[in-house]
Amino acid sequence: MKRIALVIAIVLLAASMAFGQATATKDMKALISAAQKEGQLTVIALPRDWVNYGEMIDTFSKKYGITVNELNPNGSSAEEIEAIRANKGNMGPQAPDVVDVGLKFGPDAKKEALIAPYKVQTWASIPESAKDKDGYWYGDYYGHLAFEINSDIIKNIPKTWADLLKPEYKGKFALSGDPRISAQAYMTVVAASLANGAKKPSDVGPGLDYFAKMNKAGNLVPLIAVTGTVASGETPITIEWDYNALANRDKLAGNPNIQVVVPATGVVAGIYIQAVSAFAPHPNAARLWMEYLYSDEGQLIWLKGYGNPIRYADLVKRGKVPADLAAKLPPAPKNVVFPTLDEQGAAAKAIAEGWDKIVGANIQKK
Repeated sequence: MKRIALVIAIVLLAASMAFGQATATKDMKALISAAQKEGQLTVIALPRDWVNYGEMIDTFSKKYGITVNELNPNGSSAEEIEAIRANKGNMGPQAPDVVDVGLKFGPDAKKEALIAPYKVQTWASIPESAKDKDGYWYGDYYGHLAFEINSDIIKNIPKTWADLLKPEYKGKFALSGDPRISAQAYMTVVAASLANGAKKPSDVGPGLDYFAKMNKAGNLVPLIAVTGTVASGETPITIEWDYNALANRDKLAGNPNIQVVVPATGVVAGIYIQAVSAFAPHPNAARLWMEYLYSDEGQLIWLKGYGNPIRYADLVKRGKVPADLAAKLPPAPKNVVFPTLDEQGAAAKAIAEGWDKIVGANIQKK
């Protein structure tokens, strides 16, 4: 009997491993069953108020009975990739199963064999321009960079990038991340560059010079701004994706009041991407998570968080977007720039290499 039980266990393990390595699935029941046997999913760098991830995580967990382990909620894209790299042989709770990172990190992770291919069932409705053709990574949502301002403290609301250099904002502004490693932050430098004469997103010299001026003037606080520091007045002005700024406004509910301003120039949009770790301890749960994110239900949860879900056009075409959610989505700004994958890669590299030398501000977590 023991021998029979052992054989059965080996067969089941082999089947689970084979399923976990699948690059697509047609049998959702089998995937759900395999994921539930694993019982856990480990995500990383997903603040619960970032594009409504709190609801996404809780709904997924309840729907499938899978515990979600949330690592380093305020981590950067680079830290997510490093977590995969550092935990290749680790099957414990510190190894992420999936990542949500800035666009430029997808191809780099693929080249390093850190992520695994998997095509969700809604693959065809994801725009070709927003996905790796082999399924290693694909866009999930996008937003536009906007000023987030504590208007209980800042009475004269800045409307342009030039405004932020004024003496009245000394010690008032902070970035939302370290531009050497954070997609949201390095895209902020790209936006500042475009507002200050850059002809293309990869030309980040004007943006680095801009932040050097801000740092020299004392306007730049060398902290990573979070909701708490904006609310307390420690960093009353920051720049974030509009979905984050609007979520913070809702969360604070007037205590304090938050104004969200999209500048007239230097408006940048950025797509984030999803990928499955090539070393995921819970590969089936990882793939089920991807299926959920890219289902109609998952896409609408992102929409509720002010994000522009990647399958939005398909949802609209099929009449799946409730009118109240469509009305909630911020209107697209004029003259918005979507930096290409190559432009983002070049910009990120130049910013990482030039920030310390040109700007000289060491942006740190509090």
